Formats: sequence, structure tokens, C-alpha cells
Amino acid sequence: MQTIVVRCVAFFIFINVTLFAENWPGWRGPLGMGKAEGKNYPTTWSRNNNVRWRIELPERGNSSPIVWGDKVFVTQAIEAKGERQVICFHRENGRLLWQKTVGFNTKEPTHRTNPYCSASPVTDGKHVIVSHATAGVFCYDLDGKELWRRDLGEQEHIWGNAASPVIHQNLCFLNFGPGKRTFLIALNLKDGKTVWQHDEAGGESGIAKDGQRGKWVGSWATPILIDGKRGDELLMSYPNRVVAFDPLKGKEIWSCRGLNPLVYSSPIYENGIIVAMGGYRGAAMGVRAGGEGDVTATHQLWTRPREKQRIGSGVLVGGYVYILNEDGVAQCIEARQGKVVWEERLRGEGGNGKSWSSMVEAGDKLYAINQSGDAFVLRSAPKFELLATNALGEITQSSMAFASGDIFVRTYKSLWCIGSK
Repeated sequence: MQTIVVRCVAFFIFINVTLFAENWPGWRGPLGMGKAEGKNYPTTWSRNNNVRWRIELPERGNSSPIVWGDKVFVTQAIEAKGERQVICFHRENGRLLWQKTVGFNTKEPTHRTNPYCSASPVTDGKHVIVSHATAGVFCYDLDGKELWRRDLGEQEHIWGNAASPVIHQNLCFLNFGPGKRTFLIALNLKDGKTVWQHDEAGGESGIAKDGQRGKWVGSWATPILIDGKRGDELLMSYPNRVVAFDPLKGKEIWSCRGLNPLVYSSPIYENGIIVAMGGYRGAAMGVRAGGEGDVTATHQLWTRPREKQRIGSGVLVGGYVYILNEDGVAQCIEARQGKVVWEERLRGEGGNGKSWSSMVEAGDKLYAINQSGDAFVLRSAPKFELLATNALGEITQSSMAFASGDIFVRTYKSLWCIGSK
């Protein structure tokens, strides 16, 4: 009997690993932490080498692609027409399968470098959910049939929005913000109805009034799920603190102070350690997961009060944080003590070495891309080793998606599928 149980457990573990390797269901992958299952991903490519297909997109966009089965999904705004879309392509050849368009002519404030529809889709293999900010949250099946929609009200900030929805069990979570109306909401996956809502203090929209610059505060982070001591916890980086919630009830479990008022990146987690980073040359800190209430005095491992400008998120592997900062400088930071092990500027062929993209770990390698479309492959190790630099020659603000040996890159002009032929 014991042998049967062990074999069953091993079978289900194999199924889950295989499922994760084949799919990239949301922003930053299966667990939202930038880790790709499987190996055999290409390390070298160019516009004419190891490109399985490339299709042109109608306009620029910052959202990242997701992958499930034979389908690839991206969100897309057609600003001149007041349209917000989710588009589905065939994974094997990039052929358009379907697209769904929502008309929305109201002018939302945003930064010139942050087009509408910056939030990436999410799927569980049955539902495809997209957040179009003030235009609403929409749920489709994999064939494009609309299942439900929700109007969550106005979302207003001078720099726009970017947080992507997350699916867990029968719930969809969304960080609705930043701005005066800031809340974390859980929607029923079946019908989109509110299961719970946590209202955060939020802040001003940042828009100048009477000649005075507005106050800049807010979080663009996408929450992640971690394995807490008492079960799953939903982790969120907010202005000035990191917070863990009960994902089923929305109750705040613990929080740790130490971040700055602007947070662009999502928290990362490994083996009981959380690393959260603020933006706008703000703070970074390490936190031991667990506890109740305010755990700043007991669980904060380290804090660095004034760091680099960070927009893309890092990845935590083997006790080390790897991240490509906005200024194009990659870093390796020891996660338990916060010590910088190495930092190196990554130089590509393009003229703009800055980066908004998040780093991905696949096998023993790290992948990162800058705004010029130069993708860097590094050894995932506390000793710096640059393995390859690959140029696509197109602007991108998105993060790469990995599934079954293929890498999907969304640029301002195109959607690329990179893979060994």
C-alpha cells in the first residue's frame, strides 16, 4: 500500500512539473516568480537565427505574453480607436486564432512610456482573464467566448497601471491601483463576483493641481502565492510595507515595514525568505516569512534604504537574488544578509541599455532583456558569467515567457517565438 501511495505522489509531481514546463500561464510564469521549468532553452539567437516565427503587432505595448497548450495570449491597446484587446495566436506558427475587443474612449492618465493594457493576461487552462483598468476585468474561455465581466470603477494615476491578475484555486486576485482608490480584490472565477476586498490607504493620483505637483505614491506590484506555515499566503508589496493575506478570506496575517512610497516590482520568495524592492531609487529588504501582525522587529533580515531604480522584478535562486535594474546594471545579492555579491553593466548592440523587464531563471541560466531588445544570458551563480548577448533590434518593455523549449518575446513591433529549429 505504501508503495502505491509513493508512486501516486510521484506521478502527480511529474504531472505538475510537466504542466509547468509546457505552459507559462501568467506574468512571471507558473508561480509568478520568474522561474521556468525544463531546460533546452536556446542561449543564442538573432533576427535571422533560432527564430521559429515572428508576427507583427498593431501597436506598441508593455504587457508580456502568456502560453497555454497551443495558444499564446497578449493584451493590446489600439489607442487611436479607443480599443483594448486580448489576442490569441497559435503557438506553432503565430497564426491569429481570435481577438476580443472592448471599446473604451475615456482618456485615462498614464505615462508616455506606459501604454494602455500593460497588465498581462492569466489563465488556468479554462479561463483567460484580463484587466483593462477602468475599462473593466474580462474573463473568456480558451476559444474566446466571454464568460463574465466586471466594472471595478475608475483607476487613476499619472503613470497609469500595470498589475496583472493572478489565479489561485477558484479565485482571481487583482491589485487595483495605484491612486486614491487602491484595493486588493478576490473575484469568483465562475462569475466574477467579489469574494473579498482589502482596501489599502492608497494615495493621490500624482496629477498636478493648481500648479503644485501631486504626491507620488503607489504600488504597481502583482501579488504572489507562497507556502506559509499555516497554509498558502498571498503576498503583496505596498508603499512602505510587505503584507501577507489569507488568500481565501482576505484577512491580513502579517506585515513588515521598510519599503519606500513607490513600489514597481513584485516580491520574490524562496525557502522561507522574501525579498521586496521599492522603486524610484528606494529601499530593498529581506524578510523571514511568517509571524502575525507587525513583524518588522522580529522578521526583517536586512534593509538597504536607498537602492537603484528598479522597475522589473528579480528572481531568487539558491539563496541569491538576481536582477537587472532600470539603469542596465545587473546585480547578485545574497538573500539572507542583503550583501551585494556582484554588479555588472550589461551592454548590448542597441543604444538604450535601460531595462523595465523582469529576469527569468531557466535551468542554470538567467535571461534578461533591455529596452533595445538585447537579451542577455548569464550563469545562475554567485560568480558573474555572461554566456551570450542576443539582439533583436526592436524596442521592448516586456518580460520574456518560457514554455517547452521556446522563448516568447513581445516588442513594440512584434511577437517573437525563439526556439532551436
